Amino acid sequence: MQNNFLSFVKKESLHILRDSRTMLIVMLIPVVLMVLFGFAISTEVNNIKVAVVAPNRTDAIRKAVTQLAQNDYFSFYGYISNDQVDKKLRSGEVNAVVLFVPDYERRMVDVGSGVSGSPVIQLILDASNVNTAGAASGYLQSILWGPVSQQTLFETRMLFNPQMKSAFNFVPGIMGLIFILVCAMMTSVSIVREKEMGTMEVLLVSPVRPFKIIMAKMIPYFAISCIVLLLILFLAHYLLGVPMSGGVWGILSLSMLYLVLSLSLGLLVSTIAQTQVAALLISAMVMMMPILMLSGMLFPIENLPKFFQVVSTLIPARWYIDAVRKMMIQGVPIAEVWSNCAILFGMTVLLLGVSFKKFNDKLE
Repeated sequence: MQNNFLSFVKKESLHILRDSRTMLIVMLIPVVLMVLFGFAISTEVNNIKVAVVAPNRTDAIRKAVTQLAQNDYFSFYGYISNDQVDKKLRSGEVNAVVLFVPDYERRMVDVGSGVSGSPVIQLILDASNVNTAGAASGYLQSILWGPVSQQTLFETRMLFNPQMKSAFNFVPGIMGLIFILVCAMMTSVSIVREKEMGTMEVLLVSPVRPFKIIMAKMIPYFAISCIVLLLILFLAHYLLGVPMSGGVWGILSLSMLYLVLSLSLGLLVSTIAQTQVAALLISAMVMMMPILMLSGMLFPIENLPKFFQVVSTLIPARWYIDAVRKMMIQGVPIAEVWSNCAILFGMTVLLLGVSFKKFNDKLE
């Protein structure tokens, strides 16, 4: 019986390896999504076009403007006159204008000594794009107003991701999305294809029990998923610069548990779908929106309405993304995210139990 089981595993492995289109999709999709979310899709705002209005270009103002021009977030447009501000903003030539008041140096001294008064710097922003305007305002204040306010009033320290790189936020999320989509899609389509082509009945009359047949089909996909996992971690660390502060082995262990959960979900889909097209639609389209919206990948869970916060607890990706983000970025060991691991393990056992029961019911 053991030899029969290994023979089934070998057969499924050779079948997958010979299917070049499936292998291309399985290996290409994770790389494309990782590069797309890591580089193309970014919440960072760069190259903000800034002009300066400075009636009196003193040494202090020139120093501040030089500091602004050398910052990577800005593209310095140059000095303009006060009556050009509206025209430049309307035409889109600049996104923001920094206006220094004529007695800038004296006002800065007054503010530094605690004397209140009118603003010493005015920021005029094009708010038609809210994201650009909000980022520009924050960046400009930190650069131009920082020497006074931060030294006399408060000090700001950015922990874990001081450069505010969006890749640090997206990579754990895209890992949660890739694994559950690709693994579930591969498993469900593989089993449904056997049923659709009528070869499942042939397999079931073999000496191997149905449970072992299904496990033999899942093992090769688990091995391929592990290779995809290593590829994604390699790209995340060496291409996108995402740290692995919590330990690589902990991240690998948690991810492999998540892979088993995803394969179990694919098995459940295979018991529902009757055709490969239906399996693809359920695995890809139906699962994608809840993962994107309710897992914390794009939007914080705390910002969701209470009802959707409760619904999000049923999304496995939520617990995986939260745990991986803590382990990668914050350097938390796997022992500190034991509750997430326990929830994922419980979901895996539940999905496997329900999937095998429904599969056996269909056979009967």
